[in-house]
Amino acid sequence: MTADDVRRLLQAASLATPMALRVAVTLGLPDRLCAPATVDEVAAELDLSPIALGVLCGHLGTLGVVERIDDRYRTTEYGKNLCVEAENGLANLLDLNRAAGRAELAFVELEHSIRTGEAAYARRYGRDFWADLTEHPVLRKAFDQQMTDRFRTEIPEVVSGIDWSRFATLVDVGGGRGDLLAAVLEANPKLRAQLIDLEATAAQAKAAFQARRIADRVEVRGGSFFDPLPAGADGYLLVDILHNWDDEHARRILARCAEAAGRAGRILAIEAVSGIHARTEMDLVMLAHFGGRERRVEEFRTLASEAGLILTDATALTSQRGLLEFRAG
Repeated sequence: MTADDVRRLLQAASLATPMALRVAVTLGLPDRLCAPATVDEVAAELDLSPIALGVLCGHLGTLGVVERIDDRYRTTEYGKNLCVEAENGLANLLDLNRAAGRAELAFVELEHSIRTGEAAYARRYGRDFWADLTEHPVLRKAFDQQMTDRFRTEIPEVVSGIDWSRFATLVDVGGGRGDLLAAVLEANPKLRAQLIDLEATAAQAKAAFQARRIADRVEVRGGSFFDPLPAGADGYLLVDILHNWDDEHARRILARCAEAAGRAGRILAIEAVSGIHARTEMDLVMLAHFGGRERRVEEFRTLASEAGLILTDATALTSQRGLLEFRAG
């Protein structure tokens, strides 16, 4: 092994840079330093150690996030991507006091996940991710925003990539704030729909539908996809749901959809498919955070069979997600 190999591996394994960026965002440094300030000024404002803050700013300077001008630091144009006002979702993802940042700290328990197949999150925090969201509304709000940011750019492709006209009624299961469903409804004026999600998130979806003047065509219900779903719709939509759960829970979700869809309904799952869309890093994230994973097409086929369904189609939908369609077996 060459010295360069050793350096590259150490660099890849180092926690210093990712934690420096996360702590900087958590403290609000990129936003604060849009106006140049000395370390002592910022330390006094935020009740920080001036010496330690100086060390952090020094590394942020190495990364190009801030630059030093005389005795002051200022956020660079590159570093402004980490500001809240950048509206790219990064600040929400990296802040250690929000859902994604808190979840990433569970990676210190990754060995537990590899040994057991269980989520590292519960090992670190004493409750699973979803229970934490219920306990802490600020985490729920951050997670809902994360999901909105994550899927926003793909919505037009999903709306145009599926023949929604074959459905007169649609149930969006775990539909979040309703951004995708709203776009589908706006593009298909004859379609009527229901959205199911937990109460706090469902309330936001209801307000969004009213603001977009489509509330008369969509019913919003607070509830869980582990409970009975509204029966008899033509289609049931699951977007980025199954990968958040282990096989047992994913099977239960599909079984609830199958129960509601009956013989005539169709179930559409939009997911990253392992080996096609999914990155190996995201596979580890799903495992550590939720005990889930990105699945291969054959794994979806097996899950479907165990839930009384047949996987009838698996096609590319966007660069990051595929469309899997199921019907009663």
